[in-house]
Amino acid sequence: HKEAAVPAEAVQTVGDAMPGFGIVAAVLGIIITMGKIGGEAAAIGEAVGASLVGTFLGILLAYGIFAPLARAMQLRLESEGQYMNCIRYALFSFARGESPITCVEFARRNIETGVRPGFTEMEQAVKS
Repeated sequence: HKEAAVPAEAVQTVGDAMPGFGIVAAVLGIIITMGKIGGEAAAIGEAVGASLVGTFLGILLAYGIFAPLARAMQLRLESEGQYMNCIRYALFSFARGESPITCVEFARRNIETGVRPGFTEMEQAVKS
């Protein structure tokens, strides 16, 4: 399960680096602007605008694209991990010689409370 988390961590790392790229864009834009001092106001304004666009792009990519994407990937992995954990508890209890309904109950207890079915609902599903 840890291997599956590598892509999400990579996306998060890229997202964490994006504000740094925005800062680099701002610094480079200021350097270019310094070279145009003494020239036309339009050229200076264009250089300042380019540096601001680079800064904005770095922040937008970090917090608007990469961070939400990484979080969505992490949530999906957690959901899959919980599913596997549920199956694991059912198999462990079956290996100990528990009755099938008890195995299902052990598995049910390990489901997150927000989505966990009630005991009677689970019992009806098992008996049908």
